[in-house]
Amino acid sequence: MKKSDTLSIGLMLFSMFFGAGNLIFPPFLGAESGTSYWLAMPGFIITGVGLPFIVLFAVSLVKGGVQTIGDRVHPVFSIAFMVIIYLCIGPFLAIPRNATVAYEMSVTPFLSESWKNSSSSLFLYTVIFFSLIYVISLNPSKMEKYMGRWITPILLLSMVILCAVGFVKLDAPSIAIRSLSNRSIF
Repeated sequence: MKKSDTLSIGLMLFSMFFGAGNLIFPPFLGAESGTSYWLAMPGFIITGVGLPFIVLFAVSLVKGGVQTIGDRVHPVFSIAFMVIIYLCIGPFLAIPRNATVAYEMSVTPFLSESWKNSSSSLFLYTVIFFSLIYVISLNPSKMEKYMGRWITPILLLSMVILCAVGFVKLDAPSIAIRSLSNRSIF
């Protein structure tokens, strides 16, 4: 595999696993941990980064993937476990959350008051959003190209711009920053 392909696949995995919680939860955890900051950070890194990495690594080493690992317990367990995981990842959690978060972040600020609380605008957005995702997903071999070469660099650039604008436009320390400095964790 070429180095550019490895980088592109790495960026694709980053964009697949990176979510709003990854941007919001670590600073919140740091602020809430106070003087226990140095104990909380390794715990967060182990549970938030280490465990998912170990799972990906373990599944990639086993020929047959998750089903082979589950079959070691029992074949019925293997199938039931995979069905539960796929239902949780898909229709029970991720699909509704992806649609509503994308709608609230990208469309709601531009709607009039009458449309903001309208379920028809959310439904229309959801149909368009998932139709676009369906079209992109029709060719799985292109996912690396779309996500690794386009979406992730745009995501990273957006985060850099967000941080830069936040530092430039920040007139006075916010309550969270003042409370952090009062806790003397730095």
